Amino acid sequence: MSRRTSVIICVYTEDRWEDIGAAVESVRRQRRQPHELIIVVDHNPDLCLRLKREHPDAIVVENTQARGLSGGRNTGVGIATGDLVAFLDDDAIADPGWLHAFEAAFADPAVVAVGGFTRPRWATGRRPRWFPEEFDWTVGCSYRGMPAQRSRIRNVMGGNAAFRRDVVIEAGGFRTHIGRSVRGRASRPLGCEETELCIRITQRRPGSVILFEPAAVIEHKVTAERARFAYFRARCFAEGLSKALVTESVGAQDGLSSEVSYATRTLPAGVLRGLGDAVRGDLAGLGRATAIMVGLAWTACGYLGGRIRSAVSAR
Repeated sequence: MSRRTSVIICVYTEDRWEDIGAAVESVRRQRRQPHELIIVVDHNPDLCLRLKREHPDAIVVENTQARGLSGGRNTGVGIATGDLVAFLDDDAIADPGWLHAFEAAFADPAVVAVGGFTRPRWATGRRPRWFPEEFDWTVGCSYRGMPAQRSRIRNVMGGNAAFRRDVVIEAGGFRTHIGRSVRGRASRPLGCEETELCIRITQRRPGSVILFEPAAVIEHKVTAERARFAYFRARCFAEGLSKALVTESVGAQDGLSSEVSYATRTLPAGVLRGLGDAVRGDLAGLGRATAIMVGLAWTACGYLGGRIRSAVSAR
């Protein structure tokens, strides 16, 4: 059966004008053309008008829901007419076979969401030597520890993912208090809104399948700022805060099921790998091992802080 895919790109600022143009052009170059391209502008009327002039073939709308990424995605889903909705970050470039790979992964009617493989595109030209691949999620990319082939997973990463549109609507969409915004609490780089949605969907629909499809490839730009250790540490802490919100919504058992394996298997193996590299003469391996330990500690601190905050607020 032929599937129709609405591609949704959420945008915020004219500072990313070149990046937005590259993302849109990569959608136009798809071997499997989308049913429609929807660009959702987050409360920025000037940018909305400029995009309408520049891309008359796209559906350009303003975010009608809460400010931020979740509200923008919900707006896009609400006006989409495709069977599937695919999300692409505004600073990412999709490979030409991206949509074809997504649509093929939905052949099984039990599949409700599919996540793709996201490669980092370092603005500095290369990965910082201290930056461990186990923490590429801090810059919105696929990370060491994820499957290498099509596999069942708990949740997708939102910048490179597709959902059945009716399933998202039935579940109530993305929770706007969990993900990123442009002001207020999101001065921290929060996330996990797609994690919470995926868990909520599978809780509501037992037997639902969420897949990782490595053939659905995009490249995600990593700015020089995000390649710095200060951002790495802040992003880890914010992830912990976000995970606390997720567990508050869907429960700790489902909300932390993947994280337990990651923390007890993937990260210790990464530390040993880094130390081994250092012994073999790659002294940056010591930096990677240290970054893994610091990243885990800051994520745990963020999680504990978020749980304490929730407990205090509930009193």
